[in-house]
Amino acid sequence: MITVTERILSEDVLKHIYKCEVDGRRATLDSIAGVLQINQDEASTLVSKMAAHDLLQLQGEEFHLTEAGQNYALQVIRAHRLWERYLADETGFDEAQWHTQAEHHEHHLTPDEIEALSARLGHPTHDPHGDPIPSANGQYMPHGGQPLTSLEPGQYARVVHIEDEPPIVYAQLVAEGLYPDIELRLKEISAERVQFFVGETEHLLAPIVARNVSVVPLSPEEVTELTPAEPLSSLKIGETAQVVRLSPACRGPERRRFMDLGILPGTVIKAEMVSPSGDPTAYLIRRSLIGLRKEQADQIYITRDVVSNRP
Repeated sequence: MITVTERILSEDVLKHIYKCEVDGRRATLDSIAGVLQINQDEASTLVSKMAAHDLLQLQGEEFHLTEAGQNYALQVIRAHRLWERYLADETGFDEAQWHTQAEHHEHHLTPDEIEALSARLGHPTHDPHGDPIPSANGQYMPHGGQPLTSLEPGQYARVVHIEDEPPIVYAQLVAEGLYPDIELRLKEISAERVQFFVGETEHLLAPIVARNVSVVPLSPEEVTELTPAEPLSSLKIGETAQVVRLSPACRGPERRRFMDLGILPGTVIKAEMVSPSGDPTAYLIRRSLIGLRKEQADQIYITRDVVSNRP
């Protein structure tokens, strides 16, 4: 009889082999032992049991999933990515905690709980990083992106995926304010750096880091339709602007709070006063004064083009 620990390790093996197959890498006994942090004898015993259950097979020195193994792997991945979506949309967990939390819960959600979670979230197709969420029958919609480093200078694109591993690289991308659905313009690319703009904000990344960002180039028609936007925090006292959108980084309770305050596309906002310390700033929103900290105002994008600033 398989133990809970063996089941969890087996599910991690299935995920590892599946990702290797998707990425074109080799899944070997060494790679499995390394991922699970166990010795080769333990890994050999585990994969032998999995092979006996028709979950994987050995071809030469490489392991490959059977049809049953692939279906099982997709359901574990489905649970993981749905849980990340839940954490992003409905909780206050920091981005850095999503993956670790999902790594735990993916092994403990029952099929019924997974389906209930999907329904609660509106059956999302992608997790907060842009990875596709497999459906209950294993179907999924690839993000269809290409590396940021493949763009030509001057080209516009929309971010569709941010790789969340390794954590140190993901933390740098989050610190740069990069999330799926933002639009950017590539300025320059060289062997040393990738320079691009999100709105009026310049970003610089090392090419090895930039390759962890996947984008879809925008057509000329889509570029024409882009509305110039800047963060609300750039608004000076006495100036008025109109909300264009909320940042993709604004999720969960914070996003719902903004919407409850009436901060929606089209809402007119005026910067009224700033606290003696310089933060927060009071904004006139739908006839009410609302105090917002700079990091909150940074998540609200505005345009001044459609509003005249008057005393």
